[in-house]
Amino acid sequence: MKAMRKDLTRYIKAEASRLGFDACGIAPAEKVDEVSCNALQEWLAQGKQAGMAYMANHTDKRLDPRLLMEGTQSVVSVALNYYPWVLLKKEQYQFAWYAYGKDYHTILKEKLHALLSGIRQQAPEVNGRVFCDTAPLLERYWAWQAGLGWIGKNTQLIIPKAGSTFFLGEILLDTRLCYDTPLPNRCGNCTRCLDACPTHALEAPYRLNAAHCLSYLTIENKGDIPEKNTGKMGNCIYGCDRCQQSCPWNRFARPSHEPELEASEEFLHMMPEDWDTLSIERYRVLFKGSAVKRAKYEGLMRNIRAVQKKN
Repeated sequence: MKAMRKDLTRYIKAEASRLGFDACGIAPAEKVDEVSCNALQEWLAQGKQAGMAYMANHTDKRLDPRLLMEGTQSVVSVALNYYPWVLLKKEQYQFAWYAYGKDYHTILKEKLHALLSGIRQQAPEVNGRVFCDTAPLLERYWAWQAGLGWIGKNTQLIIPKAGSTFFLGEILLDTRLCYDTPLPNRCGNCTRCLDACPTHALEAPYRLNAAHCLSYLTIENKGDIPEKNTGKMGNCIYGCDRCQQSCPWNRFARPSHEPELEASEEFLHMMPEDWDTLSIERYRVLFKGSAVKRAKYEGLMRNIRAVQKKN
């Protein structure tokens, strides 16, 4: 049995690499540790999730992945690099790096389902379920438990000598495997991410107040952007990467090898005047199959107007 676990573990990691994932680790499925459990409950109790009411749903499942699938014994965690090959110029309106290409949900799910299919071929008796930001699962926690990296003071998962520009995905399996060891936190005394946050949404190390975060305000937020925060947007009209841009670990970031995550030529050549006059028809073509649709046309135009007002 132990030899079979080793063989299947070895296969999963090799196949994950073949499918294009940049990292893969495995953790035993069990209840989230007490420190992380208390931190989440305190964060929710203080309303730091802002308008994301869904974050308070299914807390029992969020704190124990075994409740998401009967018989779960292992959590396979994978990471896919999204750092862009070409960055928007400073004089252009800025988008979060993760949104340059196609919607990561679709890309990751296809790869995860392919990985699960391979696992089932190797071990037909094994059952599994794929996740990609689509269920109450603490993705960064499980990536840490699976030995991929550690959760930084900016709340992002940081992978050693690679940085934090990674999408995460998981497969729950109802079989035991060989497990990886969580990595120690290597942020040290650095506070560059906290210092760089323009709205001070990072109120303390590992503590994000979504109500002040420009990523939340320009994407998830359905109302107006508070006046006190519009002046902090600079020329960012979708998301914010300042806490990542300031992180010393991202000096190791290398461009993604996933073609679907590359920005289109049209996107890369959009200038402020093009965005200012963006029609809904052009928006639909430009962002077909893109995560930017999360904010909808009305949300993007709201963000553009907020930036115009302050510039």
